[in-house]
Amino acid sequence: MKLIRSILAISLLAFTCFNASPVRGENAALTPLLTTLKQVGPEGEGNAEAATAWRELTQQGGDAIVPTLEAMDGASPLARNWMRAAAEAIFEKEVKKGASVDPNVLQTFLNNREHAHLARDLAFDLFTRINPDEAASLIPSMLDDPSPGLRRLAVAQLINRGKEQLEAEKTEASLATLNEALTAARDIEQINEIAQLLREKLDQSLDLPKHFGFLSHWHLIAPFDNSERKGFDTVFPPESEIAFAATYTGKEDKEVKWQEYETSDDYGMVDFNTPFSPLKEVLGYAYTEYESGEARDAELRLGSKNAWKIWLNGELVFGRDEYHRGARIDQYVLPVKLKKGKNALLVKACQNEQEQTWTVEWQFQIRICDSTGTAILATDRKPTPKPEVKARRRGEEEKRRSSEVAK
Repeated sequence: MKLIRSILAISLLAFTCFNASPVRGENAALTPLLTTLKQVGPEGEGNAEAATAWRELTQQGGDAIVPTLEAMDGASPLARNWMRAAAEAIFEKEVKKGASVDPNVLQTFLNNREHAHLARDLAFDLFTRINPDEAASLIPSMLDDPSPGLRRLAVAQLINRGKEQLEAEKTEASLATLNEALTAARDIEQINEIAQLLREKLDQSLDLPKHFGFLSHWHLIAPFDNSERKGFDTVFPPESEIAFAATYTGKEDKEVKWQEYETSDDYGMVDFNTPFSPLKEVLGYAYTEYESGEARDAELRLGSKNAWKIWLNGELVFGRDEYHRGARIDQYVLPVKLKKGKNALLVKACQNEQEQTWTVEWQFQIRICDSTGTAILATDRKPTPKPEVKARRRGEEEKRRSSEVAK
């Protein structure tokens, strides 16, 4: 009787595992393993338990791949690395023993853009290895993909096509293709390559800040104190009032006041080090106004290596108290509602105490666009500053100061 009950129990477990949804990750045998991997923490926390769970997980069949990818949603970067390695190991094992992995399940997962970028990147890689022709046919649809890796593949295709058209002296076709690539590109290297082709090969004059909707004209005030990183949560005067004529007490009791600032950088980089010199344990504020032709939904897209906060029309949109983890275009996407007319934008940028050369940057870039990444330009947008104009103004200012000293 015991033997019969055991056989029935095993059969029931097998039936349950077989009928578990591979997309939703409902396989009861996988849940505790994936939960253990999700609990991995910094400085080796949970690594021993994760290693045991990982070994057991990688012995599962191909139907464990997608639940593992799904578990990456909301997981920490460390946990995602464990899960990615597990999914790859399962796939390799299945291929080695000649078992098939269902490409339709992978494609269904891939098509859901709500999943974690790293997981979808891996799903596409695995799908490519199973069905390379079908995978290649999907790439053109990824021009607006939220995953930087997948979007990069689609843009690369357009860049290559534009080059081929250029070599074949199909100038108009190449121009159209490269402009389409520029609109979709978010990777700096790709944007630089496209811009170089358009400027040098097709003699195009580009205004990249306007093309992407970067904000180039600001008022800056700094430095305020950020010793021991306490400034992020400290409320300094610019958070309560915007008064350009006012002066305040800044770091080391020095007087600080607002000054006009404009950036000619192709990617709208606002660099506090330019007017205030490289400083540490400080913070600054940047203020600008944006005129919207209508009340509408929009996105603030920001890139910064520093800790930051953003306010729109006096309301805190978001903040991130992290330092020097890298920066890129559209690093942070913040949905907002613009009101018709003037919209006030305030950015707080904090610099910490680290002295390594790669921590010198005290800067940010921000653009306003719709959910597809297409720029929404202010109705009163000023012309993008030109580097030579900026340099001339600086020279004129230095000349004026020298003249005043001589007097």
